[in-house]
Amino acid sequence: MAKGRGAEQYVEASLLPTKPICQDGIKITTRRDNSGRLSVCTKLCYAIGGAPYQITGSALGFFLQIYLLDVAQLDPLHASVILFVGRAWDAVTDPTVGFLVSRSRWTRFGRMMPWILISTPFAVLTYFMIWFVPPVEQGKVLWYLVFYCLFQTLQTCFHVPYSALTMFISTEQKERDSATAYRMTVEVLGTVVGTAIQGQIVGGAIAPCLPGDLDILHNGTSVLLGSDNNISLNGTKRAYLIASGIICIIYVLCAAILFLGVREQEESGRLKMEPMSFFDGVKMVMGYGPYVKLVMGFLFTSLAFMLLEGNFALFCTYTLGFRNDFQNILLVIMLSGTLSIPFWQWFLSRFGKKTAVYFGITWAVPFMILIVSIESSLVVAYVVSVAAGVSVAAAFLLPWSMLPDVVDDFKINHPDSNGHEAIFYSFYVFFTKFASGISLGISTLSLDFAGYVTRGCSQPDAVNLTLKVLVAPAPAVLIVLGLFIFKSYPIDEAKRQGNRKLLQEMRDNEQDSETESTELGTIV
Repeated sequence: MAKGRGAEQYVEASLLPTKPICQDGIKITTRRDNSGRLSVCTKLCYAIGGAPYQITGSALGFFLQIYLLDVAQLDPLHASVILFVGRAWDAVTDPTVGFLVSRSRWTRFGRMMPWILISTPFAVLTYFMIWFVPPVEQGKVLWYLVFYCLFQTLQTCFHVPYSALTMFISTEQKERDSATAYRMTVEVLGTVVGTAIQGQIVGGAIAPCLPGDLDILHNGTSVLLGSDNNISLNGTKRAYLIASGIICIIYVLCAAILFLGVREQEESGRLKMEPMSFFDGVKMVMGYGPYVKLVMGFLFTSLAFMLLEGNFALFCTYTLGFRNDFQNILLVIMLSGTLSIPFWQWFLSRFGKKTAVYFGITWAVPFMILIVSIESSLVVAYVVSVAAGVSVAAAFLLPWSMLPDVVDDFKINHPDSNGHEAIFYSFYVFFTKFASGISLGISTLSLDFAGYVTRGCSQPDAVNLTLKVLVAPAPAVLIVLGLFIFKSYPIDEAKRQGNRKLLQEMRDNEQDSETESTELGTIV
């Protein structure tokens, strides 16, 4: 691609007039001044739009595996197929949707907002159906596979445009970082909400366990199951439906606030550019070194936390024996993460983002090891949960805070290439979701090989050992690999500040050029 013509190719939207925000509580739009600053109201509206992804994601991540095994009563092999295929399909849709979004035409609502608006009602419908147990035994696997894949596709149509929206709400790095901090706070709070709704409602109607040979050997007696257990299982099914219904309502409300509260910046230069083919876009993005190093580094660290997330409920229930407390432990982790976001935002602004990555991600490792090394203790479990939540907050905040820096660096090195933000974001989401699919598939298959007993009151020693490996040693190794890759990431604080100045100079030159053109046209 040719370089050096960036000043003629794009117009920064912060120079365009926009309407005020939060006037009389009737219509919420975006307010900016000439410096590109965003109001607190705009940042909050933008941040709230990230909650649906995390609310549904936390509910699915923490509870779908145990739901398929103990409530839908699927074979572990079938459950692993559903989890892996669903996540793999979800991963494939991300770059596809990102490419389609990048080619979308500007409308009166923007380029990103129509995707968010149209996908929302269909996404909530398919999400609700995931938590419904069909009456036909033979069709269960197909039922969950279809609705899981449909929901992931529709949620992608929401989340990829929303993620790329970061580049369209302000041209200032500081404002984008601030908006990202707001977003991450709300998203971690969204995980709290999702965990609380799903955990507390479902936790009050836990499916009854079935005593097996291990329980008979340990206790010396057998327990006969009657109609009361069937009623309890039906109550658990209703609890999952109630929780999913509440989450669907919150999903719609958050999408409405985002749509009403944020207005995209229209960049006229983008509309004049020739559309790039899908494979050219992939080649362009994946051939950019800083982006590849960033994505690959966070790929391993994300996989580590996904292994922990996907197996923690089972670990607390069976290995630690906290059948009635696991939802509260999950809630403590998420609350701790929410409260830690402002700290990490201060830390990265004070010491730099790369330093924050090293401290934030490694913080969880000793606590992972501690939880599997000590005897079962509820107090220790809560202490470890508080400490682990601090690291979870860093894992949430840092990737989304650093992606805009890579996009800015790409703009400086490729000034002719504009309008490809969605591709950058979608491929990051692609890799993280693919990693999630791998982690869930491997986890469930490992449990199957270890002899997992569906709805068992206890599990064989091999299952407990497998769960310990999946929540501590395996994530720790993945974190080390991710940080080793991240060491070569070239955009440090000095580079980031230099890029900010270069972009501002390009915008100033663009503004001067447009002003001169306007004055010349008036004279003519």
